[in-house]
Amino acid sequence: MRRYITRHQPPHKPHHTLLAGLGGLLAIAIAGGLSVHAGTPMLIAPFGASCVLLFSLPASPLSQPANVVGGHVLATAAALALHTVLPGEWWAAALAVGVAISLMAALRVTHPPAGADPLLVFAAAHPEWSYLVMPVLAGSVSLVAIASLYHRATGTTYPLHPN
Repeated sequence: MRRYITRHQPPHKPHHTLLAGLGGLLAIAIAGGLSVHAGTPMLIAPFGASCVLLFSLPASPLSQPANVVGGHVLATAAALALHTVLPGEWWAAALAVGVAISLMAALRVTHPPAGADPLLVFAAAHPEWSYLVMPVLAGSVSLVAIASLYHRATGTTYPLHPN
C-alpha cells in the first residue's frame, strides 16, 4: 500500500515551482492572445498538460520539442484518419487512443498529454483535417517556442542537447 501513496518525485525548490507556474501561465496567455489575434482557436485542453511538462519538467524526454509537437500531431492525425472510417462511438475513441499511444511509442515521440487528442477529435461532431494545422500544429509549435524563450530567459536548459 505504501508504494501507492509514496511521492517518488523529488521536491522542487520554491523558486522552481514558481517559475514553472509562471511559465505555464505565460504560455497559455500568449497562445490565447494569439488565438484572438488570429481569429481562430489555438488552445486545446491537452496543451495545459503539455505546459506541466514543458515548465515543470523541461529535462524530461517527454517534454522535448519533437515529443511535444510530434506527439500532438501524430495522435491527432491518427484520430482524424480513424474518425473518417469509424463511427463516433466510445469504442472507436478508445481504439484511437490506443493507436495514438502505440504510434507515439514506435516513433519515439511519446507525449502523454497528446493521448487526450483523439478524445477531442471523437468528441467533435464533424472534425476537419484543418484541425491538425490549427490549433494542433500551430499551438504545439507556439508552446515549444514560448518554452524555449522562457527557459533561455530564466537560465534553464531547454531543449536537451543530443548526446
